[in-house]
Amino acid sequence: MKILDQFYVNGQWCQPDGKELLDVINPANEKVCAQVVLGSRADVDSAVKAAREAFLDWSKTPREERLQVLGQILAEYTKRQNDIAQAITEEMGAPAWLAANMQGPVGMGLLASDIETLKTFEFSETRGVSKIVREPIGVCGLITPWNWPMNQIFCKLSPALAAGCTVVWKPSEVSPLSAQILMEILDTAKVPAGVVNMIHGDGPVVGAAISAHPGIDMVSFTGSTRAGIAVAQAAASTVKRVSQELGGKSANIILDDLDKEDFAKAVSGGMQTMCINSGQNCNAPSRMLVPASRMDEAMQVAAATANAIEVADPNEDGMVMGPVVSKAQWDKIQNLIEAGLREGATLAAGGMGRPNDLNQGFYVRPTVFGNVSNEMKIAREEIFGPVLCILAYEDEAEAISIANDTLYGLSGYVSGANMDRVREIAGQLRTGMVHLCGAKPDFTMPFGGYKQSGNGRERGPAGFEEYLETKAILGYEGK
Repeated sequence: MKILDQFYVNGQWCQPDGKELLDVINPANEKVCAQVVLGSRADVDSAVKAAREAFLDWSKTPREERLQVLGQILAEYTKRQNDIAQAITEEMGAPAWLAANMQGPVGMGLLASDIETLKTFEFSETRGVSKIVREPIGVCGLITPWNWPMNQIFCKLSPALAAGCTVVWKPSEVSPLSAQILMEILDTAKVPAGVVNMIHGDGPVVGAAISAHPGIDMVSFTGSTRAGIAVAQAAASTVKRVSQELGGKSANIILDDLDKEDFAKAVSGGMQTMCINSGQNCNAPSRMLVPASRMDEAMQVAAATANAIEVADPNEDGMVMGPVVSKAQWDKIQNLIEAGLREGATLAAGGMGRPNDLNQGFYVRPTVFGNVSNEMKIAREEIFGPVLCILAYEDEAEAISIANDTLYGLSGYVSGANMDRVREIAGQLRTGMVHLCGAKPDFTMPFGGYKQSGNGRERGPAGFEEYLETKAILGYEGK
């Protein structure tokens, strides 16, 4: 069994001040696969001190030097992507196919994209006789979740480094194995001492210490809305910048002009997307909106799709769906499925409990609820599991109203035969992103949400802006 009892501070592996050990549970078999030491406030102090000292030099490095360091990280990451993928499967149950093809490679994709962005990013501009300069904000506290470990850290780390910032990182204590490997990669890549520091720990201690620390200039947090509120409250006393990517309850509007075949493709594709990563995606299309006259048709297609999904050990071959990450997550999903049944939604597939052939591990049955109203608990709360809610609408205006009737605003989805109509509806959705007719992700496009889905943006040039301060130098071109 692995014991993660060292943190990475000031370019060295070091013994932490914290002593408490936390078991890391493999969700596929409910066995302890590792133990990790939880850090203390003193550990955070040490990491912040190293980052502040390193900032003095790193913030002044030329673009070419930062590009070289990022390139070295990319080269070393490429060598160890299989190790990363295997760790993610072990720590959070991502199926081997998903870990190898998406969970691991997404780190390379984001880093490569940010390298290209850095090559041409404008850090200054002249307006009349004055100059605007974009400077690194300082020491950044990065707090990341367990559901997409490499995606979430590289959405933050590479733009922070590209901007000239230094970092104190707290990965999720639920998924520390991949984080440890990433720090080994950065060490091998010879990232300058103190530029990136990693402390394992939980939210109430290490996360709170990072958020409130006067030596940290900015916090970037990804996680639940509840935890994001706590981060913002802790950060308020030092008036630091807080960027948050939080929960979602995204609507997937399927329009009435699709023929039977294309309607089935849209419904089936929505259900399949809902079950990627066992539904543990903040931007999951969890509320499917269909014409009232086609509710039965949608339920039949979604149920057939759900019933065809093989739920199995994540190490098995094929496109299986693995477990959810923990007992706590499994219990939450079961409670919400029960709430759907109690409130009168129609259960079209799945339901409570594990699949019949699995009596160990945190496996959830792919579940479809039809005839859901937007007032039901399952339509209001983020389930974060493979549970689809299908809601009916009478006309386009009602579809838009239902889609926007939520505390969240992370993503949206629209499918239809008339692209002008699809684009018009997309413009009326109060969300940070909208996917039209099955559009794929784009690493250069801003990622983030409205309302209680957070603030700030990640990815592409917009992601760089989060790590920069703007300085106006008036009269710069004057005599």
